[in-house]
Amino acid sequence: MPGRAWVLMALLLAGGALLCWVQPPAVQAAMEWQPALAWREPWRAFSAALLHWSPQHLIANLAGCAVLGLLGVAARLERRDAIAWLLAWPLTQYGLLWAPDLLRYGGLSGVLHAGVAVAALAMLRAPHAHGRERVIGLLVGLGLIAKVAAERPLAHPPLRHWDGWNIAIAPLAHLTGLLSGVAMALMCAWAARWWARRRHDRAHATQAPT
Repeated sequence: MPGRAWVLMALLLAGGALLCWVQPPAVQAAMEWQPALAWREPWRAFSAALLHWSPQHLIANLAGCAVLGLLGVAARLERRDAIAWLLAWPLTQYGLLWAPDLLRYGGLSGVLHAGVAVAALAMLRAPHAHGRERVIGLLVGLGLIAKVAAERPLAHPPLRHWDGWNIAIAPLAHLTGLLSGVAMALMCAWAARWWARRRHDRAHATQAPT
């Protein structure tokens, strides 16, 4: 199945969010992002993304997981793309240290932005992609950049109240997700090329006459 690893990553995030939703408040408090505990309790860099503050918040991000999962199948994203998304997960939260006054954070939106960034880059460089797929990848990437820039993620305060939302939003997480996704996608692409070149060199070495 094309994009299987990518779909499994989307299911992991969605399933984790649903599981965390039914946890008691004391457990949820131990999961949320807190900059003062970032290094002492590193699991929060993972668990905070699975924590949601309202049903609307949860449903919106579950829908985002579904859309990204379908995109992975349609774009035939590879295992290395799923690995890049996985690596961007904690990195997205650690990027929030840019705003130490963001004392609490929870939600998948930052990690979902990372997934969109990874998917867009994958569509741009996929060897099997047609011109139309590359155009779609370019438009997705440019749209993501425009969206994040319009949110003014580095402005203060880090938490904003937007119309239509019953919780405060942290646009900085969208920026850190975008940057983490790009960084991990590029790193995994470089690692894949390095490994392919190493295997190629080994194959030639074994075939060389003695």
